[in-house]
Amino acid sequence: MGKTYDRIDGRLRAFIEEQPLYFVATAPLSGDGHVNLSPKGRRGTLVVLDELTLAYVDFGGSSAETVAHLREPGNGRITLMWTSFSGPPTVVRVHGDGEAVLRDDPRWAELFARFPEEAVRDQISARAIVLVHARRVSDSCGFAVPVMEYREERSLHADFFNRKTEEEFNTYCEGKEHIATSLDGLPALPLPLPPLPRSAQ
Repeated sequence: MGKTYDRIDGRLRAFIEEQPLYFVATAPLSGDGHVNLSPKGRRGTLVVLDELTLAYVDFGGSSAETVAHLREPGNGRITLMWTSFSGPPTVVRVHGDGEAVLRDDPRWAELFARFPEEAVRDQISARAIVLVHARRVSDSCGFAVPVMEYREERSLHADFFNRKTEEEFNTYCEGKEHIATSLDGLPALPLPLPPLPRSAQ
């Protein structure tokens, strides 16, 4: 039976931090806009900052729907979901208000330092840090979720972007659709991206 929680701590925090995979959902305010759902992996690139705040690194490599929805005036709705594929069947959801912290935000360096260095070694491809301020924290049974075996992290993403300079990464972003604007035409990431703060390079 599902429960709601006042905060993310103890067993709940440990569960979130142990999962190798989670999902992020956002949507534009327009009723006919595209709902976006993204899988996220890479251990260490999501951190619980306090009892009601999480952050994850938004890396390059795909479109920027999440960032666009969070930057839309009056929007910011976001849901994160984790599910156990081994051990006790559990699904955890955090509904909240999201915020995209861009490279030229004065908070960038302090926030980026909260992530383990080995997890963000391809920092050139870090486009934004997504802050999530939880409004509702809940869990539910995962009785229908299959049991699966976790084998290993994929290194392909980090390996690919570690070979790029900041200039090459900007060229990469400028050559992809739906980085500057979303599928629905909302402003997403500013291009060229602001340079990384010196303390993050």
